[in-house]
Amino acid sequence: MTEMEAGNHMGQGRSSAGGSGPPAFTLWREVLVAYLAPALMAGAGGVATGQPDLVVAACTSIAGTSALVAALVGGRLRRAGARRTWLTSTPRVVPTLVLATWITAPAALIGWFVAGHVPESIIPHHGPWPARLRLDLPLSAALAATIVTWRWRGAMRGRRPAA
Repeated sequence: MTEMEAGNHMGQGRSSAGGSGPPAFTLWREVLVAYLAPALMAGAGGVATGQPDLVVAACTSIAGTSALVAALVGGRLRRAGARRTWLTSTPRVVPTLVLATWITAPAALIGWFVAGHVPESIIPHHGPWPARLRLDLPLSAALAATIVTWRWRGAMRGRRPAA
């Protein structure tokens, strides 16, 4: 077998009919990436700028919120998304913006409430952590909802909604 034949032979398995189209939406991968990406990026930013509170927040309120939102939104989309025609029939940006807004509003309210209205006896206010929640929660929720919805819609291309 020549090098050319060997190269062609090795590549034959990649162009199968099952491998064409968008990749499948796998919830556990989405949640894992939703945790790791902001934890690594914000953590690196905290280390680079000498902000230990950002390093801690990167692994807790930022990445934790992102993973939780990815699990909630992704799970909901997997269960009922294909049956909701507006999610699959409108342009991709519409459900992405709607779901991001829908999930960001409660996250902002939770962050506002915890940062300013929860007594220190319930959540000890050590350092700037509670105040960070006003920004960390809604920003993480918005990014996670946007990315998960966008990726879910991409995985839905070419698939027919379940009856």
